[in-house]
Amino acid sequence: QVQLVESGGGLVPPGGSLRLSCVASGRIFSIYDMGWYRQAPGKQRQRELVAVIRTDGSTNYADSSKGRFTISRDNAKNTGYLQMNSLKLEDTGVYYCNLHHPSLVDYWGQGTQVTVSS
Repeated sequence: QVQLVESGGGLVPPGGSLRLSCVASGRIFSIYDMGWYRQAPGKQRQRELVAVIRTDGSTNYADSSKGRFTISRDNAKNTGYLQMNSLKLEDTGVYYCNLHHPSLVDYWGQGTQVTVSS
């Protein structure tokens, strides 16, 4: 069983920055692709992919995230990160960390709230 704990969310003004962290228990973090998903207000059970970093270090970003967000991982620390810059009002939501492996069950964190407001 893997447990994920996100942190780093908060309230920031438009244009501000936040760095989210996702710490995984266990020693198998490195075999999973890691993604960050956002659930916007009023959109229950709808999580949209923000960014993903695979086991080989390759990355993909949602169009809305490109150029502003950077996903990274430190396998030695079992930790993934999402650096978010130039935040916009529409970035508001609960951000979830996900671990994915094509042959294993997915894992999700409990989420961290990000609110962008003036």
